[in-house]
Amino acid sequence: MNYVLFRLHRMSIHFGYSIPLNVFGPGLCIAHRGTIVVNKDARVGENCRIHACTNIGSGREYDFLAPKIGNDVYIGPGAKIFGNIEIADHIAIGANSVVNKSFYEKGISIAGVPAKKINNKGSEGMVTDATKIISVPSRQETIDHAIVTEHIN
Repeated sequence: MNYVLFRLHRMSIHFGYSIPLNVFGPGLCIAHRGTIVVNKDARVGENCRIHACTNIGSGREYDFLAPKIGNDVYIGPGAKIFGNIEIADHIAIGANSVVNKSFYEKGISIAGVPAKKINNKGSEGMVTDATKIISVPSRQETIDHAIVTEHIN
């Protein structure tokens, strides 16, 4: 375990981020190398796409009250997300936005200082569904398809 923590620390310095273990769900996509700072108490769901110069932190009063961010969320470059807030699934957060209040409506885009809803487009097409299960045909299905194709030709 110490080796894993050592490697995480070395990679953090090399790539310029500070992301504690077990904060992000599966499918995290870090779009660009650069400064990313995340509070150890933040929780982010599956398939998050995050850009450089972002900060996900706690509020001023309590260090352990950090954001809870849903699945399939796009976080643009320079976004600052902080405090005891919740961000719903499929939300796109615009570049250089300051998000300090909760957004419970799914599939919207937010931006600005402070952030507010700007449209209903959300993060569709902006995040990769890396956790989606890909259906691979069984060997028998492949053989059956080959036999049918051979008889047709």
